[in-house]
Amino acid sequence: MSTGLLYFLVVLIWGSSWIGIEYQLGVVAPELSIAYRFLLSSVMLAGFCLATRRSLRFSWRAHLLMAAQGLTLFCLNYLMFYWSAGYLTSGLMAIVFSTMTVMNLINGAILFRHPIDRRVGAGALLGLIGLSCVFWPEIAGFDASSTAMIGLLLSLAGTFLASLGNMVSVKLKAEEIPVIQSNTIGMAYGAIGSLLLAVIGGASFAYDPHPSYSISLFMLALFASVIGFTCYLTLVQRLGAGQAAYTTVLFPIVALGISTFVENYHWTILAVIGIALVLCGNLLVLRRRGAVRLRRIGSPAQS
Repeated sequence: MSTGLLYFLVVLIWGSSWIGIEYQLGVVAPELSIAYRFLLSSVMLAGFCLATRRSLRFSWRAHLLMAAQGLTLFCLNYLMFYWSAGYLTSGLMAIVFSTMTVMNLINGAILFRHPIDRRVGAGALLGLIGLSCVFWPEIAGFDASSTAMIGLLLSLAGTFLASLGNMVSVKLKAEEIPVIQSNTIGMAYGAIGSLLLAVIGGASFAYDPHPSYSISLFMLALFASVIGFTCYLTLVQRLGAGQAAYTTVLFPIVALGISTFVENYHWTILAVIGIALVLCGNLLVLRRRGAVRLRRIGSPAQS
């Protein structure tokens, strides 16, 4: 498969997967929806590993790392976004998630002492200004109970947790643990963590019989998790994580386009300016000098 086609598939799949989260809300508790999704994804990937004779045997230390990855990248961060979906449109959630590029660099500097240059700081500033423009009505009339502000804070928390999951992925790479196998086991740990949270929270174990729920669940598990990750990781191998991370700048545009027609998202001049600033900030970060550092830190993976 050509690099261009892989790139197109990642942007299209991950850009459209955000709307799938909206169809998961309602009858089933978010913790259970996340558990169903990643349990199904893990089973699919496990079948692939068995079919291709990829070993799933690892040391207890490796399992601790994969459990940490599962909880941050395939459990808690998704829980934040499922909760956020009750307050924000899928397009706006994708915009917030695109700030992952900056969070990865900052967390990489803190945890791995990777230097951050001035261009990264400028990109982060543009991103913050852009988010401020998009959510200016809520900021101007700040109210702790504002639905949009709650959604923003939940989305930022989810993005930060996913970034921490990326940092664990860096450690897994250093331990020479293959990505596909680590994702297979990590997703299983994420599903188990979500189930435990559902039990602790007293959630009612249910399943939504409506076709929209089952279809969105299957699409998220197969396309967003299994196929999306496969295409993305292939891009990483061919181009490096730096160039592959451009997908995170483009898929919010797809998400907002879908949100405009499906969720009746209303565009304003200030929102357009803010979104442009967020995207420009991310591009500035990704195009910075010394892009090899970004390859070491890794790039985001959500949806």
